[in-house]
Amino acid sequence: MQMMRKMQKQMEKIQAELAEQTLEVSSGGGVVTVTITGDQKIRAIKVDPEAVDPEDVEMLEDLVAAAVNEALAESQALAGEKLGALTGGLKIPGLT
Repeated sequence: MQMMRKMQKQMEKIQAELAEQTLEVSSGGGVVTVTITGDQKIRAIKVDPEAVDPEDVEMLEDLVAAAVNEALAESQALAGEKLGALTGGLKIPGLT
């Protein structure tokens, strides 16, 4: 039981660290940049004004989607790496 409490405290500490850690991911050569936390919260999306073409909104939408998806993947990988050390590589739903 004491081991479980210790593991829970470590997990809470790691989750707090992940919430504070940010990653910045871009697509389209830096046209769209997404800032995301280690606990998968998007903090910001920046779009280069030159990428805003009223004639080709679809391209901008694709760049935003690509950047968000890559940011989520990197954030999940970071969380998996940090929590994997604690869980011994177990895949625990909602944590990795």
